[in-house]
Amino acid sequence: MRAAAGFSPTLRVLLPSRARHLVERNILVYRRDWLVIASGFFEPVLYLFGIGYGVGSLVGNVVGVHGHAISYAVFVAPALMASSAMNGAIYDSTFNLFYKIKYARTYDAVLATPVGTGDVALGEIVWAVMRGSIYSVGFIVVMIALGLVSSPLAVLAVPAAVFIGFAFSGVGTAVTTFIRKWEDFDLLQLVLVPLFLFSATFFPIDGYPQALRVLVEFTPLYHGVDLIRGLTTGDLGLHLVVDVVYLLVLGLAGLAVTSGRLNKLLLT
Repeated sequence: MRAAAGFSPTLRVLLPSRARHLVERNILVYRRDWLVIASGFFEPVLYLFGIGYGVGSLVGNVVGVHGHAISYAVFVAPALMASSAMNGAIYDSTFNLFYKIKYARTYDAVLATPVGTGDVALGEIVWAVMRGSIYSVGFIVVMIALGLVSSPLAVLAVPAAVFIGFAFSGVGTAVTTFIRKWEDFDLLQLVLVPLFLFSATFFPIDGYPQALRVLVEFTPLYHGVDLIRGLTTGDLGLHLVVDVVYLLVLGLAGLAVTSGRLNKLLLT
């Protein structure tokens, strides 16, 4: 119970009591398996070393803030931090949630209590955001240690990553309520891989064809990358406000859809 107790004061402030119980349950489940949680952090770090420094040694500098040249590693690092937040949120809001709904039947027992489907949706989304935030904290520490931060506003990158996690956990939970079998997750990967590759993660968006550029600018990871990159490199402007609003609205929409779908799946 100590793991959950340590988070309880903060959870009491941020969450309604019923939704908080879902978060506390997840903390207790993982209290001896934190290595499972931490494992997802390493993939983006490996990309940072392999591409940021490996490929970066061949690329050299790229055009960054206000037309100034920055190293390729500085360009790539914030994008991989945004990807970390996405990965952490997606892991729990898709595969784990599907298992709880279809196989463990976790919520059959939960809904026999005063906890409702809206509480379940909010609690699971908040837990997924917390997992993504853990990855983000670790990644920003790595960036600072490697000297890949060029603006003091990088301290806001972790709160910004919370918005990324919220958007993807909202969408992830909503999509999962429509999934019928494990094989359907292949379609999810078909979406996530292009997002990871083309959301201005490894290349400046100015280098894309116009049609692809417009498409990319409508995707959530692009807005997450733009937000984190702007804060860590000092590229400030109205576009960061647009990024935050986009991610917040997307997360709220996902929460609403998830709550409605859980009503249909679990109460009918």
